Amino acid sequence: MMRRLALFLLCFAVWIVLVWPPRDETGALRLADLSAGALAALLAAAVMREFTFEKTRGLLDPRRYLWLAAYGVVLLFYIVKANFDVAYRVLHPAMPIRPGIVKVRTSLRSASAITALANSITLTPGTLTVEATADGWLYVHWIHVTTTDPEEAARHIVSRFEWFISRIFA
Repeated sequence: MMRRLALFLLCFAVWIVLVWPPRDETGALRLADLSAGALAALLAAAVMREFTFEKTRGLLDPRRYLWLAAYGVVLLFYIVKANFDVAYRVLHPAMPIRPGIVKVRTSLRSASAITALANSITLTPGTLTVEATADGWLYVHWIHVTTTDPEEAARHIVSRFEWFISRIFA
């Protein structure tokens, strides 16, 4: 029951953020907006009842959201950096690529954290998570494989994101 309530509150908060700022001159949210948001959040919570949070205990911990904001900046930095790297490889006359799939290990254990890590790797140009296993192994397609050693490859691909994600999903 608490998971569904947390999902409802999250969906309702997203709704409020999406309709902000209010469209009337008083600056207050209208009852119609709140009612529509509550109905949409209730419907989403009912439909997505199987897809809820693993743990709701720390969901309202403000430190998680500070780590999430910091992680957003770090992720954006690595996305921009990787874009320049891929552009260099594409525009270079010799096209210096050595594509391949590497196996890397993560210390993250929750399914949500592993999914966030896999998505972060995929968002970064030049890398694509092909498979993520429940026991913490990721198979990543890498545009320029410098090593096939799982530990060394993990330092290049996983470690820059893993530290932040472990604090967000703690």
